[in-house]
This record gives sequence, C-alpha cells and structure tokens, in this order.
Amino acid sequence: QVRLVESGGASVQPGGSLSLSCETSGFTSRVYIMGWFRQAPGKEREAVASTFTDGSIRYAESVKGRFTISRDNAKNGINLQMSSLKPEDTAMYYCAAELGRRKLWPPYEYDTRGQGTQVTVSS
Repeated sequence: QVRLVESGGASVQPGGSLSLSCETSGFTSRVYIMGWFRQAPGKEREAVASTFTDGSIRYAESVKGRFTISRDNAKNGINLQMSSLKPEDTAMYYCAAELGRRKLWPPYEYDTRGQGTQVTVSS
C-alpha cells in the first residue's frame, strides 16, 4: 500500500525558515515523480515544486529562489526547504507522488497524496 507521511510543519515568523519532510512506504520513490502543493483556507490548491525521475526540478514562480525541493533516499521520499517565509506561504502543505517518467505539473494532479502538514507564517 502506497503511503505518504508529511512532517515538519510549524508556526514561524516572517523571514524565517522551515524544512518539511515526506516519508513514503509501499513503493520505490526513485521511479515516481514527487512534489509538494499547498492549500490555504478558502483558496484553491497551489503547486509548489516537483522533482522528476530524470533529476530535473520545477518550482512555482511564487516560491522560486526561496524554496528547495530534494529527494531523500534515507526516507525514500522528498524534502522541502523553505526560507524567507512570508505570511502568504501559510497553508496546509501536501506531498504527492505518481508513478512514471512524464513531467506532470501541477503536483496536486498526482494520484497519491499525504494528509498534509500545517505551515503558519505570522508575527
């Protein structure tokens, strides 16, 4: 059974940093495309970043230069390092995955997702 579990969400002040992790089980993550998306209350889902099986990466314009996605072989998953956080980054962050080599975007269209971890940026 494919399972994704996010962790690392917290409350931070504007300008702060936070690292999210997505640990997986039930599949070999290296053959999956994986990514992060977020959703704030009352707002639509928003793509954040994806990492593809060929090693390439794509970021949403809103996080480019501030967020870094990476694969974590130890956790068979991915991480999201976030810096220079803004109040508008406040949302539930979800990890998502889909088997295959296509460079699908946005990540909220992937067929497997976790339960999410809350990130709150506030002074």
